[in-house]
Amino acid sequence: MAVERSVEVEGLATRFLEHGTGVPVVLLHGASLGSSSDVWSRNLDDFAARGLRVLAPDLPGFGRTNAPADHSLAFRTRFVPRFLDALEIERAHVVGHSQSGRIAVALGSKEPERVVRAVVVGTASLLPPLPDAARSDGDGDEGTDSEPTLEEARALLQGQLFDAALATDAAVRLRHALSTGPNFAAFLARRAAKRAVKGSGGGSGNAASERPGWQRLDEVRVPLRLVYGREDRDAAARAELARSRFPGLDIHLVARARHLVQWDAPREFAGLVAGWLAV
Repeated sequence: MAVERSVEVEGLATRFLEHGTGVPVVLLHGASLGSSSDVWSRNLDDFAARGLRVLAPDLPGFGRTNAPADHSLAFRTRFVPRFLDALEIERAHVVGHSQSGRIAVALGSKEPERVVRAVVVGTASLLPPLPDAARSDGDGDEGTDSEPTLEEARALLQGQLFDAALATDAAVRLRHALSTGPNFAAFLARRAAKRAVKGSGGGSGNAASERPGWQRLDEVRVPLRLVYGREDRDAAARAELARSRFPGLDIHLVARARHLVQWDAPREFAGLVAGWLAV
């Protein structure tokens, strides 16, 4: 059974879920309003049963972790190795859902000594865009312009699922509770930070000439696997483009699944991700 713990990282009280023993696996949730480590709650038993030590933190400004002064993706990327340091862990697998897939790729590229294997789940910006498509990173950081109502929170959660019935009343209430107050203020701050980076011409705080993430997958220096829901926007068509550019790319499409692949297809997800990491 998963245990809820807290540790101080970068001066922030950080909540995380822990389950199992063995090689550590850090599960990183996405950036949509109301997201938290709880998006992995249906998967923790499967990972632990395969001999993995699962660590799922609420990233800074999400869930029940304190909000940082720096709301950029670059800060959240730096935060992950510091989280490992706080737990005295040298190396771990890193699984990033949605926007956090970019964290997994960044760490696998720039800090391979800390990452055993990396998994990307549903990160649209790591797939080539379709011809003539409007430019958008599509990383699932959707939200509302004002604090959402319970029904707006329900609609946002259902929009990420193939099976809308999985957005139970309990799941919606939790998502709504983590979408208001300080969490909503942090969401607005992240949105402003993202716009500021775009306005400066840098995709991740680097030079304007930096190539998009999907063009740099060959820079990842650890084993990398990508998993997408087949019904998640244009994932199927864009995955084919990715395969054509990188013929050896380890990419998988899960049928009857949208953005929250791990909810729509937990058994297949466990095989594709936990099974691969446990080898």
